[in-house]
Amino acid sequence: MSTSIKNWLALGDSYTIGEGVPLFESFPYQALQLLRAAGMQVQAPEIVAKTGWTTGELIHHLQHNTRLLPAYDFVSLLIGVNNQYRGLPETEYAQEFEWLANRALELAGGGKIVVVSIPDWGVTPFAAGRDTDTICNQIDEFNGISREISGKLGIPYINITESYRLTGGRPESVVEDKLHPSGAVYAGWAEKVAAAFGNG
Repeated sequence: MSTSIKNWLALGDSYTIGEGVPLFESFPYQALQLLRAAGMQVQAPEIVAKTGWTTGELIHHLQHNTRLLPAYDFVSLLIGVNNQYRGLPETEYAQEFEWLANRALELAGGGKIVVVSIPDWGVTPFAAGRDTDTICNQIDEFNGISREISGKLGIPYINITESYRLTGGRPESVVEDKLHPSGAVYAGWAEKVAAAFGNG
């Protein structure tokens, strides 16, 4: 195994930050600990994410407000739930997600990159009283777009949505806002991300 110290850029929104949980319980930091436990030397993730960000807002921040390294060993991308939540067009999401995926490939510079699917917030207590069938269908549409673009670009795609639909509605699976996942939920995502980054 290489002894070089790896670095990681995590791009996204509240799910990448780990809204409502301590930073060490976010999925990037839990994945970091798994990679380190496996003997890999990895720096703490550089997180470019903010609660509420859409694809367009992430693009704007990358273009105007962020100084990045020339390349990273690992890049993760999880974005789109706020596009769906705000009712933004799927065509706009497709264009902007493709831009972000290509930018992530550039930043990976030959390293490893993963796209993580959007969780279905419609299963959470926060969605009570809303049209959860529509939310589910729209999340599937957005994930279909990101999965297709990822496949076209050769980017590994991690589907956390289906498993989240089975567990995300439990009281212990959400934080105080009744919307965002608990650290235990993020642990499952972290295992999949760490496996993708640690493979080989």
